[in-house]
Amino acid sequence: MTSRGSPVLRPLYELTLWRVREFLREPEAIFWVFAFPILLALALGIAFQTRGSRTVRIAVEEGQGAVELVRVLDADEVLEARVLPAEEAQNALRTGRVPLVVVPGEPVAFRYDSTRDESLLARLVTAEALQRASGRKDVREIREVRVTEPGARIGMNIMGTGLWGVGFAIVRTRSRKLLKRFLASPMRRSHFLLAHMFARLVFLVFEVTTVLLFGYFMFGVPMRGSLFAVTVIVLLGAMTFSGFGILVASRPQTIEGVSGLMNLVMIPMWILSGVFFSWSHFPEVVQPLIRLLPLTALNDALRAVILDGAPLMATASMLLVMSVWAVGCYGVSLKIFRWS
Repeated sequence: MTSRGSPVLRPLYELTLWRVREFLREPEAIFWVFAFPILLALALGIAFQTRGSRTVRIAVEEGQGAVELVRVLDADEVLEARVLPAEEAQNALRTGRVPLVVVPGEPVAFRYDSTRDESLLARLVTAEALQRASGRKDVREIREVRVTEPGARIGMNIMGTGLWGVGFAIVRTRSRKLLKRFLASPMRRSHFLLAHMFARLVFLVFEVTTVLLFGYFMFGVPMRGSLFAVTVIVLLGAMTFSGFGILVASRPQTIEGVSGLMNLVMIPMWILSGVFFSWSHFPEVVQPLIRLLPLTALNDALRAVILDGAPLMATASMLLVMSVWAVGCYGVSLKIFRWS
């Protein structure tokens, strides 16, 4: 007997179909689920796109010997130096327009902020250029192999659309007093919540396929792992964040209320879970906790498969983290969900 005809599963089937139809009647929802991820991928791809050789721009303080210093430093393929008056150079350093100011003299002085990575890089490169220009020879020859790898931020899209697509839909239905009508029917709460999760999966196939193809053709994002592994990871990630969407929408009665809870969930994970920079930059004492975040697990699993070509079993620990969050969010939602 098919699920549509089963007396147990037919309500779930009908509720899922209702949610899909409701979604298709909402142009703004279609924009946020399909168009917004593409625009976001484009913006992030441009912001973090792979560039050619990186140029380190530094300032040389105006004074005797400044022009000669600029000539020496500009001869290095990485450095780009320019002479600035002392006050202007100091202001450029303070505002971050340059990471290092070189002061001519004997000895040459470096002004830089030692807490900034780009300043430390500029200091090393500049010192190396000056030492070589002074006649220092390298004791050992080193061969350079420069590697660039495009990245992927599909996980952030999955999290955002899972929370928005599910959470907003439930709260909007509650604010319209429609949930009270559902309460009067013989519908199970579990079926209602699962229907939102399953409807989310229906559109996920098109959403992720579009983002992957866009990344491949626009920015050269590779696909070194199996499509099956990526599919499993994406589906589990979608279930996890759909569960989050249901959880944050279990109690609020207004769109403003659920929006605040969504930001409370998303913003810490944007910062901690390796969306814009690696979570390994955080202190080691908090890294085990960061690795337990669902977005961290999703990002690491996707990167392992897509960029490194890792097999699905290599991501088992990450899949476990997402599974625990998915089951936990759904279980708590069943307990605290309210119809009005």
